[in-house]
Amino acid sequence: MISEAGARGRLFDVRRYSIHDGPGIRTTAFLKGCPLRCDWCQNPESQSPDREAFVFPARCIGCGTCVPACPRGAISPETRRQDPERCACCGTCVEACPSGARQILGRDWSVEELLAELERDRVFYEESGGGITFSGGEPLAQPAFLRAALDACRERGLHTALDTCGYAPREQVEDLARRADLFLYDLKSMDSGRHREATGVPNDLILENLKRICGLGAAVWVRLPLIPGFNDGEDNLGATAAFVRSLPGRPPLSLLPYHAAAAAKYRRLGRRSPMEGRPALPPGEAERAAGRLKSLGLEVTVEG
Repeated sequence: MISEAGARGRLFDVRRYSIHDGPGIRTTAFLKGCPLRCDWCQNPESQSPDREAFVFPARCIGCGTCVPACPRGAISPETRRQDPERCACCGTCVEACPSGARQILGRDWSVEELLAELERDRVFYEESGGGITFSGGEPLAQPAFLRAALDACRERGLHTALDTCGYAPREQVEDLARRADLFLYDLKSMDSGRHREATGVPNDLILENLKRICGLGAAVWVRLPLIPGFNDGEDNLGATAAFVRSLPGRPPLSLLPYHAAAAAKYRRLGRRSPMEGRPALPPGEAERAAGRLKSLGLEVTVEG
């Protein structure tokens, strides 16, 4: 078991100048691995904790250099796709590809390596009231690394936000509530059965953890990914409003309208999106839902 002092975390992206992951200008660290499998996931490359091959078909020039470069014969000569059962994510195909069409997602970082990257834009955080957001995937799936990174950010005076689904042991969530400056906390559906069907897990633990951290006085922004035909109906909006109103401090709520942009990521992973063929949220629907939630007593915003 790795000690927390020497913890390493696996990330698939570090995105600078983010303006949708908390207040101000932020850098978002995307950790790999998630216990949920949401049908509408916008980062399917985050779901597995393992390293994964990512292929950009539009960049491929059809030279075939990658095929003999793979020591395990995992790349199809016809499609240039990896066989996930044979691919070891060794990166030899990435090095061989002359057009940058191949990538291995998942790099292991020490806390100090990550903090050096995060501090590059300190001036923007200070000017805008921004900071660092840990997202995913589910950052709580790498608890030792997350704790160490949050503590290091606090030591350096960096504001932290934790973007989470809340599906983790209660003790772990309580501990992080004392370390993070802000929680961006997702609610998917108030119906536990529907929640399980669409994400793979029930919502009981998620709701209990949200109640708990609000009771501890943690700063929380509740976020509702608005998915057409799943959670945008009157019943769920009403139940969501009632639940959020009951929380200590009555946190604000943000709506995240569903869009189909992740379909391309699924193709690059050689997978089919569970939402294949499903349209984005119709124009005006997010505003309609926001109006309904405001009428039920919530402070509501619609994000991009």
